[in-house]
This record gives sequence, C-alpha cells and structure tokens, in this order.
Amino acid sequence: MKTICEARGGARSCSIADAGRRFLVGAILHIDMDAFYASVEVLDNPSLRGKPVIVGSPPNKRGVVSTASYEARRYGVHSAMPSRTAGRLCPHGVFLPVRMARYHEVSEAVMAIIASFTDVIEQISVDEAFLDVSGVLRRWKTGEAVAVALKRRIERDLRLTASVGVASNKFLAKLASDFRKPDGLFVMPDDPIAIAELLAPLPASRIWGVGKVREARLQECGIRTIGDVQRLRLETLSSFVGANFAAHIHELAWGRDARVVVTEREAKSISSETTFDEDCSNPEVLRQTLIGEVEHVGRRLRSDGRRARVGHIRLRFEDFTTITRQQPFPKATHSDRDLVKCALDLFSRETLRAPIRLIGFGVSGFEGETGEWQQGELALGPFEQQPDPERVERLDQAVDRLRERFGRRAIRRGSALNQRADDEA
Repeated sequence: MKTICEARGGARSCSIADAGRRFLVGAILHIDMDAFYASVEVLDNPSLRGKPVIVGSPPNKRGVVSTASYEARRYGVHSAMPSRTAGRLCPHGVFLPVRMARYHEVSEAVMAIIASFTDVIEQISVDEAFLDVSGVLRRWKTGEAVAVALKRRIERDLRLTASVGVASNKFLAKLASDFRKPDGLFVMPDDPIAIAELLAPLPASRIWGVGKVREARLQECGIRTIGDVQRLRLETLSSFVGANFAAHIHELAWGRDARVVVTEREAKSISSETTFDEDCSNPEVLRQTLIGEVEHVGRRLRSDGRRARVGHIRLRFEDFTTITRQQPFPKATHSDRDLVKCALDLFSRETLRAPIRLIGFGVSGFEGETGEWQQGELALGPFEQQPDPERVERLDQAVDRLRERFGRRAIRRGSALNQRADDEA
C-alpha cells in the first residue's frame, strides 16, 4: 500500500503530509476500487494476473472498452475507447465481456465491508462511495486510521485493492483518492494555506464540474491551473464563465465544499449509477449500462421486500450538466420488467446532445404493504392482458439466481435485444 511520502518520493512530500497531520485530520473518505471490472475478472481467473485485461466489446466488433487493467493502460487503452482502437494499441490484450451482475455482486460485498465501519455512506457508482466517519472517530481517532483499516479489510476479505482519499470535504476526498492510484492512500491537509498550495499547480480540469468544454473556455481566458483560478477576483472570473459557475469553481479552487454525504436512507430512494472513466456517446453502451443499473436496483428492492411508485433516470453530460427525468409506474412495483421499461422509455425521449459522463437509475415513493401496491392500476385496453404479478416475481427471482451463478450475459432482457435489433436494422 502506497503512503503519501512514498508516492512523492522526497522530503517535500513528507513536509506537506506532516503539515497536514498538525491539523485535525478530515473525516470524509472517498473510496474508489482500482480498475474494478478488470480486477474482478482477475479475481475470478487468477491466470490473468499481470496481463493486459480489457473488459468490453471484442476488438473485431463495434463497441467500446468499459474498463482496462493498469497493464493495458500502459499501452494507452482507456474506458470508452473504441474496442477496435484498443485492439490496435494492445493486440495481445485479453478482451472479456462485461459481467455486470458479477460486478454488482462484488460491489455489494465491498459496500457491506464499508458499512461495518460507518453507516453514513453515499454510494455514487458500483465501485465508488463517499463515507462520513466523524461518528466513529472516538474509536479510530483519525480518518486515516479508518482508511488504512478499510483498505486492509477489503484486500484481506475480497483480494481486491482500493484507493482512498481522506479530507475535510467531498471534493478534496475525491481528488485525494486519484492521487495515488492504484492501491493508494492520500490524506489531505486541513490547513487552508496548505490546501491552496497543494491544489495550485493542478490543472483546472481537476476541479469538479470543469469538463472539456469549460476547460477550453477557461484556457481561452488564460486559466490553465487551479492556481490561476485562485488568483482571479470572483468578479473577473464571473465575466469569463458566468456568475454561478464562477462561484462554484472559485470555492472548490480554495478547497471549500459544503456538500454533505447523503445516505440512501436520507434520500428515501434506491438508486445505482455508473460514472464512465471517459465520457460515452455510444447509445448501445449507454442502454446496456442503464439496464445493468436497473437490474441492480431491482435486486435491492426485492431483497428489501419493497416496491416503488416512481422511477427516474439521471444523466450527467461532459460539462457536468445533470438532468433527471422521472415517471410513475402503473402500480408500485419491484419487477425488472417494469423498471427496465420505465428506464428505457425515459432514455429514449432524451436527445444525446453531448457525451455522457454518468448514467443512473433510481426509484422512490415506496409502498409498505403488499396489498397497497396493487392499487391505482392504469386501465388496460380491450386486448391487453396484465401479467400475473406472482409469475413475474418468480421469474425475476429465477433470473437473479441464474445471473448470480452464471453472470449477466446468461440471460438478456427482450427490451434490450429488441432495441439493439432496431438499431441494426
């Protein structure tokens, strides 16, 4: 496991770390599993260890890379890259299909370990989460101690590695977790001056919300680093990028972030999201990823014995503009049939005006009693027939078991197959 001093490799890095330790160590952690999909494939097939593993479409077909191991990344392979390009860059790479059900299974094991440390968890994707550990510092003393124990537990129990950032807020914790990948641990200082000095040389694109479009705009104005943002008056920055966005990046440039860790319990919803390493514009990849998130939500609903009245999708574009679209179900449900239909209906109505950074699905408005969810059905047409709810539920449970045993591709839903057929026609 890398430490902050080992990663910097010199006295200067240790002086920054030591400066941070003179102040109260942050209680917000960001955990990011390393090359998660590829790491799970190596976990299930140890003969792949040390090889360039590329998860996604094969190189002789249309499609993109979902995840690449660090061995493959040395050849320039990265997420959202066309698989044919990846095949040219790394012809000896081991290409494997996506097994979303298996990744969700391992993800649930990771989140269960996290939950044994704190119950204030905001899962933001299958392999990524924020933690607020302020409530357990009486036992652990520092956020760093929690991070060390958490990493060791994941490696011991799951034989996987994670990178963790420790800071006083979410933005700094997320930034810190990226500093020492893979298998890294970075503790941000809490002193505002030390934070500003640490952030200043980083490119402006490291600020949350600065995508390619806004990065280009900032560069047009001579702003290339976070330090450049720090040096500008807010009024001047507002004249370049608008008052709202200027205020947002100005706060983050100084390491200030007021967002709190929002738990699923507080949000009163169940959701699952994927953040792409590289922005994605391939509709088929987006649909398949969305269906994977829907199925994860469905499994969680059924395991909790809950049914929802409303479904929603969430799309975040390359410039961090985020939209949410929702619609009610005909009746409260936890059936994958209903959830997938809702998600694909909502997705089909959107014009993909720019590449997608994040895609997700969620549900809310839960029914507590079995009898209640059967109320409020939409009227059926004269030739329509309502599926038997018990048969649909048994089918979902059987599909869950098959996917857990054989992987996501063991069974594919007709909605996805029909959509793909329409695309290829």
